Amino acid sequence: MKACGLIVEYNPFHNGHLHHLEHAKQIADADCLIAIMSGPFLQRGEPAIIDKFHRARAALFAGADIVVELPYPYAVQSSELFAKGALLSLHELGASSICFGSESGDIGHFLTSIAHLQENKSLYDKSIQTYLKEGLAYPEASGKAYEEIGLADMDLVQPNNILGFSYVKTIKKYRLPIEPLTIPRIQNKFHDEEISTTIASATSIRKELENNELTGKARAALPEMSASQLVKYKKIAGLWHRWDHYFPFLQYRVLSMEACELKNIHGVDEGLENRIKRTAAKAVSFADWIDSVKTRRYTQARLQRTFTHILLHSSKEAIASFTGMDTVPYIRLLGLSKTGQAHLNRIKQHVSVPIIANLSRKFAETVALDEKAANVYYSVLPPEARNKLRKQEFRLPIHSR
Repeated sequence: MKACGLIVEYNPFHNGHLHHLEHAKQIADADCLIAIMSGPFLQRGEPAIIDKFHRARAALFAGADIVVELPYPYAVQSSELFAKGALLSLHELGASSICFGSESGDIGHFLTSIAHLQENKSLYDKSIQTYLKEGLAYPEASGKAYEEIGLADMDLVQPNNILGFSYVKTIKKYRLPIEPLTIPRIQNKFHDEEISTTIASATSIRKELENNELTGKARAALPEMSASQLVKYKKIAGLWHRWDHYFPFLQYRVLSMEACELKNIHGVDEGLENRIKRTAAKAVSFADWIDSVKTRRYTQARLQRTFTHILLHSSKEAIASFTGMDTVPYIRLLGLSKTGQAHLNRIKQHVSVPIIANLSRKFAETVALDEKAANVYYSVLPPEARNKLRKQEFRLPIHSR
């Protein structure tokens, strides 16, 4: 049984994701699709629009066979650490390939670019340090450094190319027996804010949902099960999550902390604690706060990740205890199909870390950061909804087909 890995967020699951699922299975010649999915908070430092269980259910009914939660310490991170957590998880689960969407759409391009980077790594490292000292943000500095070593045609400022590049680098770095595959992103760009076809960006779908109920263009861009899960979640929770729901809690957290406490939070580096403290009292919304802190060096995505870590009080030490390892400490199973169950039965004796089905007390300390992330995520809901949705954490994984 061949398994292909997908590294996803499904925020929300849309027709482009369905296209990815179907084509990944085809080009990988896979029997089983394993989705490594971010949990309550996402790579760019945002709360997921609906919780991980409703997103996992949409993915399973669309064709995924196993859905696993990427642990929080890897999920809300730069592309390199995000890729590390996801690829090491897929390796534990016996994936023989991964398939990702990219603006490039050519896996050969990624492989030759990685080889070129390795040949010119000293020049790249020197260049990126020069640009960082000039005050450029890491993505811009790395983009310019790539240009200097002759990788301008790879377009490593495009979000999916950046992630794909990190996936392939991780496979090479850890010598993982995983074949990288890619398909081109179609009909839209990552940051598109308007829905123009039935395959639309998650950004444009979320923007449409902020202004309207699930009707018209947004519904047309979603598979029926995904639309159903969005409706079902909002009926229980009363909302679709966005940063503004957490803004008062974040502001209180910063205003009640000393700068020296802030400095210990993961992502608060280079004196950023002073800039955050200085702007906290005057901020009137999350977007307003981001605008007041953002600079060329501190990008919106970086600040959103940092604010997420502040919200959860995630210390540098706690995050480093995960990301400094050369393996993931566990696999958190969210759901599976009959095919997924058969795959797990076949490979489980070779898995070197615990496969955790729910937040039982047995693994309470192991998954403490994920449990805290879930608790904070649901904290903005009314008590009845919060308690009902939180109970999902203690149930067995979702089963489909």
